Amino acid sequence: MTPGRRSSTFTRLLRHGFTDPSAAERLLDGPELAAVRDDPVLLEALGATADPDLALHGLVRLLEAQDGPTAHRELLDTLIAAKPLRDRLLGVLGASAALTDHLARHPSDWHALVTYEPRDLHPGVEEFERGLAEATDPVSLRVAYRRCLLSIAARDVCGTTDVAETAAELADLATATLRTALAIAKTHAPEDAAACRLAVIAMGKCGGHELNYVSDVDVIFVAEAAEGTTEAKALTAATRLASHLMRICSETTVEGSIWPVDANLRPEGRNGPLVRTLSSHLVYYQRWAKTWEFQALLKARPVAGDAELGQAYVDALEPLVWKAAERENFVPDVQKMRRRVVENIPASEIERELKLGPGGLRDVEFAVQLLQLVHGRTDQALRSGTTLDALQALAAGGYVGREDAARLDEAYRFLRSMEHRIQLYRLRRTHLVPVAEEDQRRLGRSLGLRTDPVAELIREWKRHTGVVRRLHEKLFYRPLLDAVAQLAPGEARLSPEAARERLVALGYADPAAALRHLEALASGVTRKAAIQRTLLPVLLGWFADSADPDAGLLNFRKVSDALGKTPWYLRLLRDEGAAAENLARVLSAGRLAPDLLMRAPEAVALLGDGDGGGLDPRGRAHLEQEILAAVGRAENAEQGVTAARGVRRRELFRTAAADIVGSYGTETNPAEADQGALVDRVGAAVSDLTAATLAGTLRAVVRDGWGDTLPTRFAIIGMGRFGGHELGYGSDADVVFVHEPQDGVDEHEAATAANKVVAEMRRLLQLPSSDPPLLIDADLRPEGKSGPLVRTLKSYEAYYRRWSLVWESQALLRAEPVAGDDELGRRFTELIDPLRYPRRGLPEDAVREIRRLKARMESERLPRGADPKLHTKLGPGGLSDVEWTVQLYQLRHGWEQPGLRTTRTRQALAAAREAGLLSAEEAEILDEAWVLATRVRNAVMLVRGRAGDTFPTEPRELAAVGRYLGYGAGHAGDMLDAYRRTARRARAVVEELFYGNGG
Repeated sequence: MTPGRRSSTFTRLLRHGFTDPSAAERLLDGPELAAVRDDPVLLEALGATADPDLALHGLVRLLEAQDGPTAHRELLDTLIAAKPLRDRLLGVLGASAALTDHLARHPSDWHALVTYEPRDLHPGVEEFERGLAEATDPVSLRVAYRRCLLSIAARDVCGTTDVAETAAELADLATATLRTALAIAKTHAPEDAAACRLAVIAMGKCGGHELNYVSDVDVIFVAEAAEGTTEAKALTAATRLASHLMRICSETTVEGSIWPVDANLRPEGRNGPLVRTLSSHLVYYQRWAKTWEFQALLKARPVAGDAELGQAYVDALEPLVWKAAERENFVPDVQKMRRRVVENIPASEIERELKLGPGGLRDVEFAVQLLQLVHGRTDQALRSGTTLDALQALAAGGYVGREDAARLDEAYRFLRSMEHRIQLYRLRRTHLVPVAEEDQRRLGRSLGLRTDPVAELIREWKRHTGVVRRLHEKLFYRPLLDAVAQLAPGEARLSPEAARERLVALGYADPAAALRHLEALASGVTRKAAIQRTLLPVLLGWFADSADPDAGLLNFRKVSDALGKTPWYLRLLRDEGAAAENLARVLSAGRLAPDLLMRAPEAVALLGDGDGGGLDPRGRAHLEQEILAAVGRAENAEQGVTAARGVRRRELFRTAAADIVGSYGTETNPAEADQGALVDRVGAAVSDLTAATLAGTLRAVVRDGWGDTLPTRFAIIGMGRFGGHELGYGSDADVVFVHEPQDGVDEHEAATAANKVVAEMRRLLQLPSSDPPLLIDADLRPEGKSGPLVRTLKSYEAYYRRWSLVWESQALLRAEPVAGDDELGRRFTELIDPLRYPRRGLPEDAVREIRRLKARMESERLPRGADPKLHTKLGPGGLSDVEWTVQLYQLRHGWEQPGLRTTRTRQALAAAREAGLLSAEEAEILDEAWVLATRVRNAVMLVRGRAGDTFPTEPRELAAVGRYLGYGAGHAGDMLDAYRRTARRARAVVEELFYGNGG
């Protein structure tokens, strides 16, 4: 061959899509193709395949395998003369290395692609049964199965059938294969066949008439005794037949395997019997089945064995399927199942997962099935096991927007086509997009992407997964808006009853009110209504993920009514990714945060993720600076304190919102795993805010009554949770007040001024207002309620020297200056340090007194009727148990262990562990219990809007507390069990360390 000709052929091969023209040229010049190598028809046909190099190599292998010159010549002649065969055969050879291997082993099977009659274009079960009729054992069944598969693949790659038709043909071939395998099993065991009636029910994609090239074939077996046979004997016989059928299809032979037959969707899964009677199936589904099992039954279809029994199975279970949506927590259960699937995908594969990944095939299937189960109860047109048929029916009935349905249909078809072609190459079960460029090139070309196959494939794949990702959840919510909005002529809409059904399924207790809110929010032609129509489908999903969707929607309407005409509000929700989801979480998590927000709706701006917003708490110095500046601008004390309380309300909202978002998690950020960090963040933020508010109030009162200088130095000492930086949302401010007359000022005048300051601060912080009051509690002062409200430093010193009791030393462990004169606060701390950290520790009589006080408190202070095991403060293993144990260590060892000299419970507990005073396990148990009890108290305040020390009894409130603590719908009982378990473990440690010898 001349160099010029070689160059010309080389160029032609490149132009026709060959990636290795040199190897292709050698094959074309070889003896197998010598007679046709210059035929332009062959080169054109090879260039039209997904992988011309693969197709050419496969053709040479097939020709080499022909049995003699006559067969060789017949194949070549037919190939050149008959375009249908040429397209089919070369199309398969260029798309499937596995089917090429089959043809090389069975070189006459190419004849299966020659016929081109109308009945060959769309064969059904009967045609496939004829194709498998001669199979008498597993090996011959595999050969016949591959021959039938060859014809399906040929129609697929040539475009004779679309992806839905191909999937239906694959399901029909599976049906014929199961029937043939059962016949072979019966032939091998005629006595078993005579003893029972056995039906095979297809599930999953086979049942739905939408099978892949390589997939597990999901089945359920049901059997009844033949006349004259006992049920036990019949079930044993049926089990042997079913097991043999599974082995015939699944086992690897010299011809490979067909596909695994998977019976794990049966009642009790792999732990349950392989075969049951119809009545046994029915009892299980009536009593024990989970939501997902009814979802799976959507696709149940009798395919083999006793047809009458198979139909009886479907008829008996179908009514139960369409009642599944009435089950409690139906929608959350289905959505949780979907999330669990995604969570189980290895991180290295999730972006390549066609089936299970975000925006993948399963998202479409789950969304469609969810809608079918909700609305198929009353509309039988929706009861199809085939995803695309069901999607079309949903659109026709107005249950899904037509445009959304069309886009999902297109995306689903493209992704299924990708899945088919990926599996067809090696006939291996995979849903992963290949990473090798040559594989992506072949895949792209097989889908008709020829200009730049790899780039076009990736672009189209990402476009379609993006469509699914955006639409699959909105699919459920968007038609609810169409039900109350004006639609274009001819557009179908949800009926009021269908809208009600869907809202009830989502967890709305008052669907009529919800529809009124939606109508108010989404109707009209204003820009506000248009933006809200776009936002609401997503917001409805987030509301439904909460324990009280009704409250979420109502609160959103209130905020929108207040802020709807404010340009920045709608822009914030539309453009700032986090804002809309954060708002949905906050509005549906309970009463406190929405109440705080409604008093000043502009605080919505804090929920954004841009500059100036954000939910990170502000430090004490920043807060104090802002509050003092506001007080300085005020005309009088009342105005100044009003301003301070306004800042406090806004910052309480910021803290609560951050806590809710951190506890719930968002689509982009999972829930905070470190529960202790959440508790510490809230405690520090609320304590800092309270300190700054008191500092501002003190400044306002002093300035209004005395100008710049009070006749006495004045300091506020935080006590209890306030001093420990552990305040909750509903906590009072526990304090003591200390003063010291200015030089030359009479003690009586100084005391009078100090008492006036305290009285005015308390009055102003409790004035009726839209802002929450801040209650000041000074009961931990010397002599309690009987003692003077304010003392001088000398008075404190005299009292503590002569009269101090051990409980007062214990209370002083949490004392920390929070506002007022810094120097006076420091001197007060120096005064009390010897009391709270006594040198050489506590004497034994003092230890006994503390234990006696604790025991008395446990028996006397628990509210009547409260369940002690669920009381977070005074119950066994609650806050009091942990704190008294830690404080006993501080009193006994603080003098020698500097780490114990802290007002914070968790820090002191960690210091005791580091000092070896208790074991790491004991410290962990106590810390876990304290954190959990604190979280519960915070949750109760967030949910109910008022403080509480025990779990709510109202079911929705209890569910909301559970959601905050990370428990899904329907798991409130698990939450209570976990609390009891945690508290019980902590109490056992307290018994040892506090009441035993550990302290």
